[in-house]
Amino acid sequence: MYKINENYLKLPGSYLFSTIGKKVNAYAAAHPDKKIIRLGIGDVTQPLVPAVIDALHSAVEEMGDAATFRGYAPDLGYDFLRNAIAENDYKARGCEISADEIFISDGAKCDSGNIQEIFSLDNRIAVCDPVYPVYVDTNVMAGRTGTYDPGRGTWSNVIYMPCTAENDFTPDLPEETPDIIYLCFPNNPTGAAITKSQLQEWVDYANRTGAVIIFDAAYEAYISREEVPHSIYECQGARNCAIELRSFSKKAGFTGVRLGFTVIPRELRSGEVSLHSLWARRHGTKYNGAPYIVQRAGEAVYSQEGKTQLEQQIAYYMKNAAYIYQGLRDAGYTVSGGVDAPYIWLKAPGGMSSWEFFDCLLENANVVGTPGSGFGPSGETYFRLTAFGSYENTVEAVDRIRAM
Repeated sequence: MYKINENYLKLPGSYLFSTIGKKVNAYAAAHPDKKIIRLGIGDVTQPLVPAVIDALHSAVEEMGDAATFRGYAPDLGYDFLRNAIAENDYKARGCEISADEIFISDGAKCDSGNIQEIFSLDNRIAVCDPVYPVYVDTNVMAGRTGTYDPGRGTWSNVIYMPCTAENDFTPDLPEETPDIIYLCFPNNPTGAAITKSQLQEWVDYANRTGAVIIFDAAYEAYISREEVPHSIYECQGARNCAIELRSFSKKAGFTGVRLGFTVIPRELRSGEVSLHSLWARRHGTKYNGAPYIVQRAGEAVYSQEGKTQLEQQIAYYMKNAAYIYQGLRDAGYTVSGGVDAPYIWLKAPGGMSSWEFFDCLLENANVVGTPGSGFGPSGETYFRLTAFGSYENTVEAVDRIRAM
């Protein structure tokens, strides 16, 4: 008889946002007269900008003409998009990244889950706590995390790096030495950012200890402060120790279109083995490439029209973030984030747990957020709100919370 991957059975409960969805749907079914405002999952609400729509239409027309029709995309991505990314996201910021070090995919979530496949199960991972659940869960599925302690909400073979108010929600270098370090800045869920000098310390640490950093830069487009780096490759030595993940989901509203990429420099090696070659082999074997029309839409993001339009869209979401931050702060909540990231991290009031506050908000304000404990033990008693709603809904949600 066939056998299953028993590592899946180790996962506690369902995926965080699936659990939230079930609770909200049940409440909505029981209270059909209530207007529920969802500021939980980080999904965008504003439509694709005109430059992107024009590129999609143009690419669709090409696909309808035998002379310009395209079949399978190159598995590593079309050169027109890889070149645009290299020029605008890296060379323009002084980063030595070439087009052939960029691997196009259908999103950073998939890449952040799949990247662990090229590493041995003997590797020990380190994660920020709280953390985006995909980093840990996919390592659980692979069998790399040891045993789960339900009381503490931790895995025996994972190094947790607490991100608390005491360290401004940025991790300290771990006391135990990891092999793989996951970093996400600007951070999901806390909204915290890291300065270039702080990130340089991590690069130096990784090179010193022989670790590799998987750097999730999905929210770099929301950075407002000059001292906050947009890429880990702005740091000296990062080409020898870092993989970077990027997404068009939040930068360009592609959550429903799906596009992202991973950068692996050719210098990044384990002994004599090139991680670039390993990921290229994995990519070519398991992936048939992002659709042509989507990659043309991605190229439009880097046009002058696209840049201008997306700056306005990001400003719209950050206006929401500022309203949430200031409104809750004025109401007496302890809040952070919302400056270089579209997330606001707040302390649940009155000693409530994260899930107690979730239920309280849903019942009394009909507002949905994300319990901090779903991101790890250090997230307990905290709560995440996103700035991706409409401005009108954001204002109404904050006013409802303030009236509780």
